[in-house]
Amino acid sequence: MFRSSPQHTDTYYAATSREWQVNRPALQEHLSADVCVVGAGFFGLYCALELARAGKKVVVLDASRVGWGASGRNGGQMIIGFPCGMQRLKGVMGYERAKEMFDESRRAVRKIRTLMREEQIDCDLVEGHLEVAVLPRRIADLTGWIEECQHEWFYDKLQFVDKTNLPKYLNSDRYQAGIIDPEGAHIHPLKYVLGLARAVESAGARIFEQTKVEGYEEGPNGITVNVAGGLKIKCDQIVLGANAYVDQVERKLSSRMLPVGTFIGVTEVLGESVCRSMIPKNHAVYDNQFILEYFRTTADHRLLFGGKCTYLGGTPTNLPEAMKTNIKRAFPQLKDAKMDYAWGGHIDITMRRMPDWGRRNDRVFWAQGFCGHGLVPTRVAATLVTEAMQGNTERLDWFSGIVNPPFPGGERLGGLMQAVGMGWYRVRDFV
Repeated sequence: MFRSSPQHTDTYYAATSREWQVNRPALQEHLSADVCVVGAGFFGLYCALELARAGKKVVVLDASRVGWGASGRNGGQMIIGFPCGMQRLKGVMGYERAKEMFDESRRAVRKIRTLMREEQIDCDLVEGHLEVAVLPRRIADLTGWIEECQHEWFYDKLQFVDKTNLPKYLNSDRYQAGIIDPEGAHIHPLKYVLGLARAVESAGARIFEQTKVEGYEEGPNGITVNVAGGLKIKCDQIVLGANAYVDQVERKLSSRMLPVGTFIGVTEVLGESVCRSMIPKNHAVYDNQFILEYFRTTADHRLLFGGKCTYLGGTPTNLPEAMKTNIKRAFPQLKDAKMDYAWGGHIDITMRRMPDWGRRNDRVFWAQGFCGHGLVPTRVAATLVTEAMQGNTERLDWFSGIVNPPFPGGERLGGLMQAVGMGWYRVRDFV
């Protein structure tokens, strides 16, 4: 399903980060390097940064632009934990290892904040996150998560907010209760990933845009990366970080991952008073529906609202109005607000929503299956992958016990099967 474009999609993020965007050259010659990183999104750039700082000669290749995919057009919510849930991780790797991964996700948030500070990445960071329940019966999921965090993961910072007090944080009749997480946050993701790329280059790595990788070959003397136009890169190790766009680079990895479309809409400027009347403390918000919605306000006082998904390709007819319909459910007072931006993109879903992180010998490394929850887990994955690339494989190999089966029938049939299954869950979200 490889899709690319020479420029960023017309998103709110692209429109508000023009001064950050640097046109980097395409590869023009054969090169040699210690490491070739495929994909200039969060995961690939984190790996490049760690390895370049360790003294490795690193080359990063992207078929389009830095942050062109999900890393540069997501909801911007920085949340601890993993999309599959900690109990599922515990079931595969055991309690002690799962606890270490939960702690690593908290360390990842601290690392991200440190990077922002040290590299002076001004990406509209706002502290605080709120998870909410739409259905009364799912309030128990909120309280259950608080208890699990306290008793199993020794994290006691979550705060339950009942229906009576919820308007202090989220002023909408749609929601029944919530959880405040002070360690969560929200950011402008494209500004952040562009700042991350700048840090990568400052550390000595080279980034090439408009450079499509068509595959690679392993040989006795290393790896040959094949680039469109007949160019080649010789390297000792390769990091596969293309995620939803990995199919032409590594078919076996692609078979375990389904690219799923998801969408975001952004209103016109509403003004600070309107934004604070809806989300008084300016938290990032998502609900705990199976097909969830997520939203926050922006630095220039708009509402950014994400949701919907498609497993069969394509974009909803009249996407701005489709997103407006979702917005009005949460905030009826915005019925007359104009939609200035609406866009979609692909996230990398595994069949069981489990991480697909690993290595082949000591040469080929990858991480995928972030399932729409990648801002923090990509930092975790990069930590594990880069320490494995430098000889400490223990923590990355904890993920080898996770079985991510291929989608039956490939992308087309797998998408159809997922769409049918998700239809059932969509019904359950409304009853």
